[in-house]
Amino acid sequence: MVSQEKKIKVVLAQFPLETHNRGIITVAGMLRDAGMEVVLMGNARAEQIIKVAVQEFADVVGISSYCGGELALGDELLTMAEREGIRDHTVFILGGIFPPKDAPKLKEIGFSATFPPSATREEITSSIKSAIAARSLG
Repeated sequence: MVSQEKKIKVVLAQFPLETHNRGIITVAGMLRDAGMEVVLMGNARAEQIIKVAVQEFADVVGISSYCGGELALGDELLTMAEREGIRDHTVFILGGIFPPKDAPKLKEIGFSATFPPSATREEITSSIKSAIAARSLG
């Protein structure tokens, strides 16, 4: 009998008012090609994203951001994740266009990794796998 590893489940979303979707669609394809299960939400508020993450038993929540507000909206998302009890066992990542100086602050508020538009599939998938492994050990 062949042992099958559980697929990593990723919920991908964009914050409200985001109009750029090429990045999130590209990342969804990259993650599927890497063997992950992807739930693509599109635009959603923090509470909607967390509700879906809970319902789907998501391992990862990925946010695509191109129009700003990632610090305030990201903080709201992670506060909601804490409130719903999933922050400690769910990996949160963010990619897109944001000021590089915001990356340390995004990690400080709880994102495991941040990615610029130039990030490769290997960088994204290895970062996800490493973050999941770190959560499993902790």
